Amino acid sequence: MTGPESPAPLPDERRAQVVELLRQRGVVRVTDLAEELDVSAITIRRDIALLASQGVIRRVRGGAVLHGGALVGEPDRPAPPQPAPEENGGDTRRLTVGMVVPSLDYYWPDVIRGVREAAAAAGARLVLRGASYQAADERRQLSWLVEFVGVDGLLVAPTTTGDDGEELVRWLGQSPVPVVLVERAATVGPYREAMESVVSDHVLGAAMAVRHLAALGHRRVGVITTVRSPTTPHVRHGWRQACQELGLDLDGVPDVTTVDRRDPGWAAALDDILDACLATGTSALLVHSDPEAISLVERCQERGIRVPGDLGVVTYDDEVAELCDPPLSAVRPPKAAIGRAAFALLSARLADQDPHRPAHRVVVEPRLIVRSSSA
Repeated sequence: MTGPESPAPLPDERRAQVVELLRQRGVVRVTDLAEELDVSAITIRRDIALLASQGVIRRVRGGAVLHGGALVGEPDRPAPPQPAPEENGGDTRRLTVGMVVPSLDYYWPDVIRGVREAAAAAGARLVLRGASYQAADERRQLSWLVEFVGVDGLLVAPTTTGDDGEELVRWLGQSPVPVVLVERAATVGPYREAMESVVSDHVLGAAMAVRHLAALGHRRVGVITTVRSPTTPHVRHGWRQACQELGLDLDGVPDVTTVDRRDPGWAAALDDILDACLATGTSALLVHSDPEAISLVERCQERGIRVPGDLGVVTYDDEVAELCDPPLSAVRPPKAAIGRAAFALLSARLADQDPHRPAHRVVVEPRLIVRSSSA
């Protein structure tokens, strides 16, 4: 069930969760779905009606069937009205865009919001799927959107590394519908041609953070990133580039790609980083992302290290940075703007029938939000 402080899922997200739960379990009661997704049974029945109208599931008495599994436990009652089919007469059709993102609860909700706003303004339909940072899962979701929903185009933040990621990129390069990558970049073909993409300029964002800290007098600025994030190489590139341009001392400065904060080794890694800061005179850190930065500040407080008095901190993402004590200065990627730009680029590709239209790569600038942790 959605927690009391969690944002309610968007309708397309909820319907995607319904389908996924049916796929995983085969048999699920409407009442169980309603409780788990924290919505009413009427809402679930309406979701089932819409999914059935799209051909995703088949409705049966009191429920629905998906891949041999039955949704059971509802009393016999008249079926809720199904949405009327679009009256296109073969002449007009509502644009349908599929979107696959690796997470529905961190970073991506604002990107989704931007896409949703742009789609609504254009009278288009958005079908959203959440994945799990696994190329095989993303491939399954994308195939479903193309083969069963019949989307006109795809917006996707795919895994691009490893054998599975490389195979996924090749599949996207041969997709029967136009594809725009969101917060990812990739190349395809024998000449490594760029795929269309919309990305935040994370290199610039990290450099902005370093310049801010240098302007405050910090001459030794370290960086902490996590292993799994696709943003990590861009943040590190921007950090190093700015340090070199400003002539900042990098000798012995913490330059750490560490485990995720939920890893059992995170606490020890934090102490090692703080020990290195004290030993080398490092007076500021750029940390990706917010949860890791907040955890670091909490550990500083436990060890008597003052933030920002002894250690200035700037985080990257600005999802929950303001909730820290002290509030964290942060680089804020333009998430909603990324979503709007991605939809606009995909729409332009769909409208332009020229097969020789060059690939477009859109880069959007982040912002630096200065708060107490670096003042």
